[in-house]
Amino acid sequence: MGARITLTSDNRQALVVRGGWDGHQPVTISDLFVPFLREQGFTVETTEDLAVYDDAERLAATDLIVQCWTMGTITREQSTNLAAAVRAGTGLAGWHGGIIDSFHDHGYHLLTGGKFVMHPPGFHDHTVRPLPERADHPVIAGLDDFDVHTEQYWVLTDPHVDVLATTTFPPDELHDRPAVMPAVWTRTSGAGRVFVSTVGHKPDDFDVREVRTLTERGLLWASR
Repeated sequence: MGARITLTSDNRQALVVRGGWDGHQPVTISDLFVPFLREQGFTVETTEDLAVYDDAERLAATDLIVQCWTMGTITREQSTNLAAAVRAGTGLAGWHGGIIDSFHDHGYHLLTGGKFVMHPPGFHDHTVRPLPERADHPVIAGLDDFDVHTEQYWVLTDPHVDVLATTTFPPDELHDRPAVMPAVWTRTSGAGRVFVSTVGHKPDDFDVREVRTLTERGLLWASR
């Protein structure tokens, strides 16, 4: 395992925006990362109200937005404010449906670089494979293939994202050969960074050391 990324300056501002569909336990799971962010020198605020995206000035002053909001609807102005903040340098990060099964309107997924399409019923064992050719990226450095027992996301992604890890779907009644799918990626938008992991349906997904590690690193990588 590689070392954690560590911030070298204090007084960074993190905003955790959480809510939407309760099945993803947005408060319980996002709370797993609040102490970590504070240890890394962030002042952390949480909100369960999307009205925060109406406040362009507040978003611009935030170094990292951690979004954990499945489904739901934002206004065009809220989507525009969020995208503008990221282009100006605010980081955006999240996992699973909290970031890529959110707000299917107003071009939101052009910001995240991908969106959820489906997952096979229930939880099942599958392997997440960090890409060897990206082994020097700080989010996955030192991580080998690892197994999880959770939902496996089929996603659509922007060709401009930087895929860091993949997962493979076996052949089924619709597909006659395996499908390799992005599972972890990053992207940039202007001066801002975006981190997405598809793993994280339930709290114990983060008991897998590699899942916890790459998620923590992704939060720090995305931050201004």
